[in-house]
Amino acid sequence: MIDEVHARVAPRHIPIMWTLDPETEPANFPDYLAARGIHPDPHGPTVEVMAFPIDAEIEAPDVDGLELQDALADAETFTKSDAVNAEAFASRMLDYSAEAAAQRERCRHNQLAAGNRRVILATIDGEPAGAAGISVFPPDGAIINGGAVRSKFRGRGVYRAMVAARLRMAREAGVTGGLAVWGGEMSAPILARLGFETVGSRAFYLDTSTA
Repeated sequence: MIDEVHARVAPRHIPIMWTLDPETEPANFPDYLAARGIHPDPHGPTVEVMAFPIDAEIEAPDVDGLELQDALADAETFTKSDAVNAEAFASRMLDYSAEAAAQRERCRHNQLAAGNRRVILATIDGEPAGAAGISVFPPDGAIINGGAVRSKFRGRGVYRAMVAARLRMAREAGVTGGLAVWGGEMSAPILARLGFETVGSRAFYLDTSTA
């Protein structure tokens, strides 16, 4: 199965994130990944799976100067959202080399082609402040992920505003079930305060062999 996935993804030149839940079979599947040099994601190997009903409310805060943009609209905006993620999740600067830029553009086009993917860039007074994504699967539900806020803008309500915006997007897409999210060490406490409940867990394995 691993070889088949590699064969399908390699032509797109993008990395793979293998996602395992506690019921993944065979139980020693991580050993098969390790044998191919695929190891737990160093930026977040495990997360809580949290859920939120679609008919519940999250009040969007009033954040001075906040604007939410479609990060898939063009390469520049997508790059800005990726830079936010790089800084917030990995404590590093984004790679702006031609090769990395080409890979980002392929990623943007792949997400557009999927048809159910949305990415937000949050700016405050024009400066990138946060980024977040959502994949909608109407009518069953939506998965929100990639919520990140740069350290200098934390504590202002940017993260909450992006969660509220994605809840609205899910409703507009025809989702009637609810939101699911993988809450990491930083986001899980915030999500719990917003009303998300933990229903499981996931483990992530980063595979760059297809990039």
